[in-house]
Amino acid sequence: MNLFADIRTLVLDSLTDLVADGALPDGLNMANVTVEPPRDAAHGDMATNAAMVLAKPAKMKPRDIAEVLAVKLANDPRVVSAEVAGPGFLNLRLDAGVWQSVLATILASGTDYGRSDMGNGQKVNVEYVSANPTGPLHVGHTRGAVFGDALASLLDYSGHDVTREYYINDGGGQVDTLARSVYLRYLEALGQDVAFEEGTYPGDYLIEVGEAVAKAKGDIWVGQSESVWLAELRETSTDAMMDLIRADLLALGVKMDVFFSEKSLYGTGLIEAALADLDSKGLIYEGVLPPPKGKEPDDWEPREQTLFKSTEHGDDVDRPVKKSDGNWTYFAPDVAYHFDKVSRGFDALIDVLGADHGGYVKRMKAAVSALSEGKVPLDIKLCQLVRLYKDGQPFKMSKRSGDFVSLRDVVDLVGPDVTRFVMLTRKNDAKLDFDFDKVLEQSRENPVFYVQYAHARVMSVLRKAADAGIASDDVVLGSADLALLNHEAELTVIKKLAEWPRLVETAARTNEPHRVAFYLYELAGEFHALWNRGNELTQLRFIQDGDAATSQAKIALARAVSVVISAGLGILGVTPVQEMR
Repeated sequence: MNLFADIRTLVLDSLTDLVADGALPDGLNMANVTVEPPRDAAHGDMATNAAMVLAKPAKMKPRDIAEVLAVKLANDPRVVSAEVAGPGFLNLRLDAGVWQSVLATILASGTDYGRSDMGNGQKVNVEYVSANPTGPLHVGHTRGAVFGDALASLLDYSGHDVTREYYINDGGGQVDTLARSVYLRYLEALGQDVAFEEGTYPGDYLIEVGEAVAKAKGDIWVGQSESVWLAELRETSTDAMMDLIRADLLALGVKMDVFFSEKSLYGTGLIEAALADLDSKGLIYEGVLPPPKGKEPDDWEPREQTLFKSTEHGDDVDRPVKKSDGNWTYFAPDVAYHFDKVSRGFDALIDVLGADHGGYVKRMKAAVSALSEGKVPLDIKLCQLVRLYKDGQPFKMSKRSGDFVSLRDVVDLVGPDVTRFVMLTRKNDAKLDFDFDKVLEQSRENPVFYVQYAHARVMSVLRKAADAGIASDDVVLGSADLALLNHEAELTVIKKLAEWPRLVETAARTNEPHRVAFYLYELAGEFHALWNRGNELTQLRFIQDGDAATSQAKIALARAVSVVISAGLGILGVTPVQEMR
């Protein structure tokens, strides 16, 4: 049940009737007609922009359309009043019974309330984390992991067929550096003194890898040139790091469906196939690029390269895919990887990247547009930096990690649930301050606590109901006399619950899971306000002494709040608490 969608259907049907009556001209496009909560709750329960968006094509004044539409809408028993405001906005007030019926739907549906088929089974690939396999995941990866995982869950909840994917960057020179770093740990494990030069990875996390190699190989590689051990050590080291990364992700509650190796693109013909596809479309040519911005012509040595006509698909400049020396550019395997995604039959692609990949957006969108002939959209979500604080100071570096704060550092300090929720309390492209003291604080200023406290309060109500002998399972509560819920404070909470299905669809349509966290905080706020009013007005308390029927109606409201909070936290990958300690 999506009450906002139902009322929008009512508006559209009423407009169709007005066309049939001759009050509106035929052929109007009504796709942009919306029904949403008004900015000011005092104006009504819902508002529609129908008159405003149809005025110009109808060649009528917005207010004239709004007035005839208001008459039509007021004939529906669900609508108590339809009032024209300003130049032509239309505010609706609904019968209390409409809102009360929402609770019965929630209790009958459980956490599926709000789940939709909006995605229509569309196959979506969400690629996230995709860190270099050279060490543990750091806090920046944590934000991308949480965002990507929550987005994947949100899309699944809204009817998409989602694949969670991790791209292993194991084809570049950083893996050679990893192997050389492990070789130093290998020598160290055999009792030799080693020095980590600039550019190597000195973190303690490689000690165990070096010891394992020493145990397996003995001293056969001591004093040998890289040609002897580099290739095998690349493989061993990458496998060890990916085991570490998988364990880090699991600690955060993240499970991938696919791990795709960049290395699998080389020597297999995949890069060549991708570029051949672009070439067949007339998008590959040999040419010379102009100097990059900020470079003077005399500081720039022009070279002929193999170029992709990315400007034909929205990019600022064409992009090289093969260097003048015949080697692939960094962009070429990225093109091949997305060619593979398109070939796998995905209807939409989403890449979740760090903010430092901003320059990657236009070229990659152009490549996917070209490869799919504009049929497969690519949305690239950039996650901004996370700034860590503890005891009022920037959080210190981790010795085990070497020179950064790891995902495990964060999870070990505050747990996966707090980590995940906090990472979604800001939009992905806004910087986020993560204060270890504040995220464990029990106050309204801590959104994790505030939402979890609301759920825990509902659980306490259910326990008190059981102690009082009041039946409170969902079937009983769903058949309670919900008309008893008529106080303004109670209806305010119900109206917020009614927004959940609409919120889910909006968040899924915009690929913005942070909207779920924001909504849960607002819902918790309305519930806490009702709870506090009950301290002043006994008729608002959830347990009414000696009145089981009224108690069950009020408990039904509380229970519906916990159901929606559970559904929302489930999308975010957070476990709702049963009681606060």
